[in-house]
Amino acid sequence: MADQRPAPSGVDVTTPNVARMYDYYLGGKDNYEADRVAAAQVIAAFPDVRLAARENRAFLARAVRFLAADAGIRQFVDIGTGLPTQNNVHEIAFGAAPDARVVYSDYDPVVVAHGQMILSSARSAAFIEGDIRRPDDILGNAELRSLINFGEPVAVLLVAVLNFVADQEDPAGIVGRFRAAMAPGSYLMISHGASEERPTTAQNVVNVYQGATARAVLRTRAEILPFFAGFELVEPGLVYAAQWHPYVRDLTGELADPGTAMTLAGVGRLD
Repeated sequence: MADQRPAPSGVDVTTPNVARMYDYYLGGKDNYEADRVAAAQVIAAFPDVRLAARENRAFLARAVRFLAADAGIRQFVDIGTGLPTQNNVHEIAFGAAPDARVVYSDYDPVVVAHGQMILSSARSAAFIEGDIRRPDDILGNAELRSLINFGEPVAVLLVAVLNFVADQEDPAGIVGRFRAAMAPGSYLMISHGASEERPTTAQNVVNVYQGATARAVLRTRAEILPFFAGFELVEPGLVYAAQWHPYVRDLTGELADPGTAMTLAGVGRLD
């Protein structure tokens, strides 16, 4: 079926876009035929990918609520956020702490334009263009600095983004650069596609993303845990997304096997 709406000027809709594929998994409409074809291939390889996307969003909601309501965090920087959807960080944070400040960053100019439109009436929130692979550009961004004071505790959110950073791009070093800029009492939130329980499925998913705008890298728990170096993990630690503070689950029901969604998640505190 052909797309009914024209593509924005200068936007490549022939190459599967990872943000638009994720939007499709969540039931969104901000995607094109190439995205849907690639997403269908991922679904064929990993039928639970829609569940994984929902579980990831549910973890994000619970963790932001925890940080704002329980940990007293008032500053949030969401890097590699992707297309805005329901229950966005600023909506959750403002609901728990009206004085919170939120900055989103993504490297896709279309995502940024869409995000800026969504935030046009939002107070104390901004959407900037920035690539996680260039952390100093994000940290030095003037608009970000106008809202975020790194001399005070801040939450840095890396939700389903490090699984698009290859080993040769030094993901641990990238996280370390953000850590170095964060004040004591800050928090790091990570969710990441996991490969160890279903390695064949993981490889099939990685193969599909070879042709997308970013290649996927699924890692084991032992490979993800070092990203929290310097942080003390909040209980229950690095666990499957469905297991992180499940008493306030709000998007999906209990899973018989939390590993089904192949997503590990955790929150760490910098002392």
